[in-house]
Amino acid sequence: MCPPDDFQETQQAPLDPVPPSDPLRQQAAAPTPAPMPAGVAPGAAGTAPPVTVAADLSRLETVLAQVSGALMAERRSERRWRLGGRIAWFLLFVAIAWALFAQHGKVTAPNGPHTALIEVKGEIALDAEANAENLVTALRNAFEDANAKAIVLRINSPGGSPVQAGIVNDEIRRLRKLHNKKVYAVVEEMCASGAYYIAVAADEIYVDKASIVGSIGVLMDQFGFTGAMDKVGVERRLITAGSNKAMLDPFSPLSDKHRAYAQAMVDHIHAQFIQVVRDGRGTRLHETPDTFSGLFWTGDDAVTQGLADHLGNLDYVAREVVKAEDVIDYTLQENVAERLAKRFGASVGASMGSGAMKALQEAGSVR
Repeated sequence: MCPPDDFQETQQAPLDPVPPSDPLRQQAAAPTPAPMPAGVAPGAAGTAPPVTVAADLSRLETVLAQVSGALMAERRSERRWRLGGRIAWFLLFVAIAWALFAQHGKVTAPNGPHTALIEVKGEIALDAEANAENLVTALRNAFEDANAKAIVLRINSPGGSPVQAGIVNDEIRRLRKLHNKKVYAVVEEMCASGAYYIAVAADEIYVDKASIVGSIGVLMDQFGFTGAMDKVGVERRLITAGSNKAMLDPFSPLSDKHRAYAQAMVDHIHAQFIQVVRDGRGTRLHETPDTFSGLFWTGDDAVTQGLADHLGNLDYVAREVVKAEDVIDYTLQENVAERLAKRFGASVGASMGSGAMKALQEAGSVR
């Protein structure tokens, strides 16, 4: 007997919390793709392209290898540059050390006889190339060399310090007696004042007909600014201990006493100069009122007045007088290291001096 219709079981759909329109429900409901059949090429119509992980890794490795190679090459280049720089500095140091400690000035002479040449060029002064220390050292080297048959002083100088010239003159006369060698002075352009002071120590003086010779005198020169200071209204404030301490100060008037003292000083040095010329030239000198006046003459006139002996140049003296045509230069040459040292020393001295001067100006000074 069948139950009444009112009591028949009704089939109800299960409760579903996700609405039909939800994407997750649609994704879950999507059918699982079937595996790709054999023989079908990747990327064919109707199939998804596979992920090429191996190819991407290969390209990445290639890029990394290139970057690594470039970095290694750059580092090797840096190391080479550093090594090259160190080698260059080391070679520079060795060159400077060799220049500083190498034998200075003496020239290796040939085995045969020769004429020793010493240049007297430019101003004769303590800080100049033609200073007494350089010239005396060159003279001693030349005199002590047995192959040097005679010494020639080639002079191109307007003169300079009477002290430096006097030292050289005295040493020439001493070495001449000690080694019994002749000394010849050869004048090219100019041999004046202190240069002639040196030349008269030679046995003979040779000149060119147009050379300038003479100027046997002494001078002391400076400027005075007292009139200019009065015009611009500048007051000179000078404090000294000692009544003559400010003698010849260019910013103070020159008194008659100081002028007379300075004149006596230059007259005394002039008298020394005259005596040296007379001792050197002897009876060959034909004195006139102008001989020691400070005038200068051409080479022709110098020979006429006995200030020089003959016309001739270096080659003539070496060939015809010394009889040794080979000429070896004994002049001391300043090397690169010494020039750098002097320049560096001068720069340091200037900077230190400016600092010291500034400090003295701030605190006051006594000099």
